Order: sequence, then structure tokens, then C-alpha cells
Amino acid sequence: MRFFNTAGPVNPALHYCLDPLRRLELDALLLLIEQQKYFILHAPRQTGKTSCLLALVEFLNGTGRYRCVYANWEIGQAAREDVAAAMPALLNELAERARLILDDPWPAGRWLTLLREVGPFGALNGLLTEWSLQDSRPLVVLLDEVDALVGDTLIAVLRQLRGGYDKRPRAFPQTVILCGVRDVRDYRIHSGSTKEIITGGSAFNIKAKSLRLGNFTAGDMRALYAEHTAATGQRFTKDALERAWALSRGQPWLVNALGYETCFELPGGRDRAQPITADLLDEAKEALILRRETHLDQLADKLREPRVRRVIEPLLSGDDLQGQASEEDIQYVLDLGLIDRIEGQLAIANATYREIIPRQLTYVQQLDLEAAQKTAWYLRPDDRLDEDKLLAGFQDFFREHSEHWLRRFDYQEAGPQLLLQAFLQRLVNGGGRVEREYGLGRGRTDLLVLWRHSGGVQKIVIELKILRKSLMRTLAEGLEQTWQYLDRVGEGSGHLVVFDRGDRSWDEKIYRREETYQGRRIVVWGC
Repeated sequence: MRFFNTAGPVNPALHYCLDPLRRLELDALLLLIEQQKYFILHAPRQTGKTSCLLALVEFLNGTGRYRCVYANWEIGQAAREDVAAAMPALLNELAERARLILDDPWPAGRWLTLLREVGPFGALNGLLTEWSLQDSRPLVVLLDEVDALVGDTLIAVLRQLRGGYDKRPRAFPQTVILCGVRDVRDYRIHSGSTKEIITGGSAFNIKAKSLRLGNFTAGDMRALYAEHTAATGQRFTKDALERAWALSRGQPWLVNALGYETCFELPGGRDRAQPITADLLDEAKEALILRRETHLDQLADKLREPRVRRVIEPLLSGDDLQGQASEEDIQYVLDLGLIDRIEGQLAIANATYREIIPRQLTYVQQLDLEAAQKTAWYLRPDDRLDEDKLLAGFQDFFREHSEHWLRRFDYQEAGPQLLLQAFLQRLVNGGGRVEREYGLGRGRTDLLVLWRHSGGVQKIVIELKILRKSLMRTLAEGLEQTWQYLDRVGEGSGHLVVFDRGDRSWDEKIYRREETYQGRRIVVWGC
């Protein structure tokens, strides 16, 4: 039985998969190759870049017009800036791929001699020149993970490709495609001693175009899941497909990981007589987060980088980017796949990342809360959460611990919102979930707590705001925003939490008051 692939390139014999060449927009790409262009293909990790490159190699070689070879140069990262150590590894990888893909032993018999003759700063240029002359068919070279190379090693590669460019197509590759997470404009090559930028994208100014491999469309996702249905008879409900799209927004690894976890790991999903439901998708998402899958862990690790924080923190707190993040910062975080443009606005890329980011940023705090807070304290006899007791408990906790805990956050501006999310996450683990909405310039964070009990699902709407203007204006805005959120989710009452980060005493900051706004009851909590 085929299955959903979550590691490495796809194999159609083993995996459910979409046609990689269709994802590449093959006709446009072939035109670039015919025009002898050098270009970039980039996309976030686990998006399917390598699968697409390998499919392209097979297609081009199948035409008989080209000799096409693929090589993964991540192996050179271990040498860092030591060009003399990195270049043998890179040349050997290229030669081995030529032997395996083209059944061509010539590069393997030549690269070491060339390295001795001209050294690491000329051997790549020399090998590509001599190899191109061995056959009348143009050579096309696809180099994967090039942006994993560091400093002088990356410069040596880019400069040698640049140096042979004018010899193409007879005596140098007709086309070279550099593939990685980042566009070449974001290659920042630093000196080993001073860490100053030596050069950037200009090191490869022969680039004709930068192509970005996009996510799956909603239609792509449905087509991939339909392969499972065709193979097993097990269908995905309409709600399940909508939930899968919200959780992934087409991010290929997430689409496959949710599919695999739901259909092959969860007991409820392994019963082929039962359909895949939205509840199963949420169960799968939670399992992936708790297992700290490698892909999710890599993304979460990026949150510690200053240029990522400068973009993500305003999104979490509802502030504006102006004066905080540069255009390069934004593009870098877009290239990582952490954010996307959704309906014309920058936003966290999908619902899964919206949940992972605050949970990752407050992971240690959640562990500490395990000893300090118990879910049973806030349960009513009917197994529902006592909303007033819950938020009063947070008020007491925030008053006692916030100054100490907020100092521990890297994301200082979003600290209060993150602390409340950590508090809620600890209490709902195992019995519910917290859905989050935040974005640039919204001036608020929307939380929806979904808690399962014997009678169904309890919904608790909580709106978070930072006191930046007068209390009167903040409350006026907050009540309107809370009402809008209540109206959208169909609830009759909710809560507005206002964090006061000023110098006032705690007795002034801590309060509880009830308001009625356009027919809905809203409890305001000062913190």
C-alpha cells in the first residue's frame, strides 16, 4: 500500500504524490533552459524541491537533447569556510551523481587531478569546462542545498560558476540551477574573523530569474487525499478537508504529515470503513506538535533568530512592522515559510504554525505551570470550565509572577499575551484546544478555548489587548472587537483581558467589570 511521504523525495511507487513537473510549471522552465539561463529555485524546507529537481533530471535526460545531472551540496557545510576541505567533497558528489545518473565515469576520473593542478579555487570551473567538451549535448547542472554552504566556500563556488559563464554552452553548462531555502539575494557571506558581510547576491549576478516553488493549492491537497480514497475507499469528509486546509494552507510537509498521522497512525483513522473527520485531523495535529517532529522543530528553532523575532513579535502582539523589521527580514521569514501573504496581508502561514509558535516560545513556562496549576481546580460539577474562576486565577497568577516570568521571554512586547496562552494551554492539554488569531496592526489577539465535556464542546472567547491609549479608548475598542469575535463564532458572552504595562500599582491594574455591548455580555479583566 502506498502512503503519505514525510521524509525525503517522493517515490510514486511508494507514496501518494502529485506530478512534480506540474508544480515546476515545466513549459516556462524549459524556455529558460533553452535560452541558456542560470537561475534560482527556492522554497521553504520540506516543500518538495528535491522531488521536483529529480523529476526534472529524469525528464531532460529522457528527451535526449541534454545531459542533466543533480547533486546535493549540503555535504560541504561541514567544512564551513575551509575551501580546501569543502571542494573535494563537492566535486566528488558531482562526479558520483554523474556516474549514477548518466552512467558517465569521466568526472570521477578527472576531478582529483584537476584539484591538484589548479587548486580549490579553479577545480570546479575546470571540471565543468572539460566535462562540457566531452559531448555535443549541452550540460545542465542542478545544485541542491547550495545555500547551506558557508562563507569563503560559497564564494568559491559562486565565483567559479560566474567565471565560466561566458564559455557556455559548448565549454560550460548551458544552464545551472541553484536550489535552496533562500533566494540568492539573501545569501549573506561573512568573513570568518570580523563577521562583516563580504558580498551578497552580487556574487551570482548572472542569475536571470528566481523561481519560488509554492505550496499546494486547495485543489492539490484534495487531489493528494483523493489518492488515499481511491486506494482504500476511505473518504475525507467535507469538514475534514476544510480543517486540513486551515491547518496546512497547502504546506506540502504538513499536508502529508497530517494525512499520514490521521490515516496510518491514529486508531480511529486506520479503520478504513470510517471516514476521516475534522476531529481526527485535530487529533493528528496535536500528536505532531507533542512529538516535536523534525520539520516543526526546525521552524520553531528559527524563532530565536533576531531577524525572525523582528517580524513574528509584531504579528503576535498585533503591532505594526514599521520601525521594527526591514524588507530583508520580511523576505527571509517568508522564505522560511513561517509567514505568508493571505488575502493581501502578512500573516502566520497556517493554523498549525499559529499554535506552534506561542507554544514553543512558552515551552519552559508550560512545564513550570504543571506544578503550579491544575485543571481540576477550574472544573465545574458538569465538567465544564468555570470561566470566571479560570480568569480570576490567571489574574492572581499574573500579579504574583508576571514581572519575573516576562523577563525570561525573548519576545518582550508579546510577553503578556504569550503568558496567558501558556496558562490556558497547560489547563486545556488533553481535554481541549486553544485556537488563536493574530496579525499585524490588529491591536489585539483573539483566543477561542474549545473544551470537551460530557454534554458537548464549550466555547470560551477571550480577547487580549495591551493598554496603549487611555483606558476609556482601549475599552471602547476592545468591546467592539470582542463583540465582533463573539458574533463571528456565534457566542453570546465572552471576556476582554486588558494588560496594563504602565507604572500604576497592582491595585489599580487588577479589576473585574461586566459590560453589555450590543446585547452581548462581556467581562473585562484588568491585568
